[in-house]
This record gives sequence, C-alpha cells and structure tokens, in this order.
Amino acid sequence: MPKKITKLAFVFSSKIFINIQQDFSKTVMDTTLKHVKEELSQLKNTKKDIASLEKFFQVFPGGYGEGDLFIGVSVPNQRKVAMTHFKTIPVSSLEHLLQSPIHEHRLTALFMMVKRFEKAKDDKAKQEIANLYLTHLEFVNNWDLVDSSAPYILGPYLFYTEQSDILYNLAKTNNLWKQRVAMLSCFYYIKKGKYEHPISLATMLLHHKHDLMHKAVGWMLREIGNRDLAIELAFLEQHVTQIPRTMLRYAIEKFPEDLRKNFLQRK
Repeated sequence: MPKKITKLAFVFSSKIFINIQQDFSKTVMDTTLKHVKEELSQLKNTKKDIASLEKFFQVFPGGYGEGDLFIGVSVPNQRKVAMTHFKTIPVSSLEHLLQSPIHEHRLTALFMMVKRFEKAKDDKAKQEIANLYLTHLEFVNNWDLVDSSAPYILGPYLFYTEQSDILYNLAKTNNLWKQRVAMLSCFYYIKKGKYEHPISLATMLLHHKHDLMHKAVGWMLREIGNRDLAIELAFLEQHVTQIPRTMLRYAIEKFPEDLRKNFLQRK
C-alpha cells in the first residue's frame, strides 16, 4: 500500500479513536451527573425546610446569599452522595456541579473534591483539584461552602507548594468569600503549628466590615490559642482596642471567665 494512503488511513483511524474517546468521556460525564442530581433530588426535604435554609443562609434581597437556590438536602445526605461518586466522577462533571445555581449541587461537588484531594496518590492529581477550586471560587459563595473546602483543599495545597502569596492576593480582594477562603485556608497552617501567615491575615482583615469575617478571624485566633496561647494573647493585647466585638468574642470563647471579662471590659 502506498505510504500516502497508509498515512491517511492512520490519521483517519486516529480521528475515529479520538472521537470514540470523546464520546465515551461525555457519556460517563452525563451519566455521573445524572446519577448525582437524581440522588440529591430523591433526598429533598419539605418546602418548610427549604424556607428555613433560605432564611438561615440569607438568600433574600440584600442578604449575603442573595439569589441562591436550595432543594432541601441535608448535609449528611450530601456527604453520602459524595462518598458514592467521588472516586469515579470526571473532573468535567465536578466543574458542571460547581457552576450549578443549586446550593446543594455546589456543596456536594466540594465534598467530592475534598475526598478526591485527600485520596490523591500524586501531586498532579492534587494540583488538578486545587486548580479547579481556584478557578471556580466565584461559585464557592457562602460560608458553608468555604468552610467545608478551603481548609481541606487550598490550605494543604498552598502549604506544601509554598504559595502563601495566593492567600494574600485573595485577602486583598473586595470579595467576602475569597477573603474568607484565605482566612479559612490558614486553618491547615495552624494545625501544622505555623502561625505567621494566619496572624498576618488576621491583622489585614482586622477592620473588615462584615461579621462573617469577624467570626472567621476570631475562630482562627481561637485555634491558634488552643495550640499556643501566648501568640494569641500577644495579638489580642496589641489590638484589643480595635478588634471588633464579635471577633473578640469568638477569639476568647474558651478563655477562663475572669480573662474573658478582662478583655471584654477593655474593649
């Protein structure tokens, strides 16, 4: 057979193979997405429960969760669905779920990403999940979404790849959720006994206007104090007259009563 014909036959066969692969991948994605969405839909609660969720997460006009949609699936049930599919779900399906207008779709996707990240056997797999997370932060847009993911994906990824500059870039934005992602990612640093970046970010965000950031910063300060009280006390002593009251209350929640009263009286 002439070389030209052989080459054309090879190219033609390769294109067929690639098309078959693409069709197969799309089928897997569509099937997985369908199963995840169906399972979540079957676990929906009553409209009354949905109304409670909408109030709790402030989806009303002017609320921090304005416009979010809920179908009423409990967090334990979302975790069950995530555990069923996290090993096999294609990244493209995770991306699709992350972009869903339905809150439970996004949270379930994040649960699967956390498990995929934790179970990853190599750096490349971890990087893939971390990049997916970073490029879709606009959809990690409520405190439960942030708190369920940032300390378990972005925190360890930035810690081990030594990319703490990303924390500061996020903290410098005017986006509440990206700023909370930065602060909550520090939880992993704190668990590792590294307090420099958490303290620096707490200082940067000390005068934030939103109480959800006050709570996040206070929470991280408390976690530092649980491991090294002297460092937390030094921070509080330096900023006691400036620190927002909600932040202070979270930070000193586990202090002895007399020490708590002392800080509150000085505020």
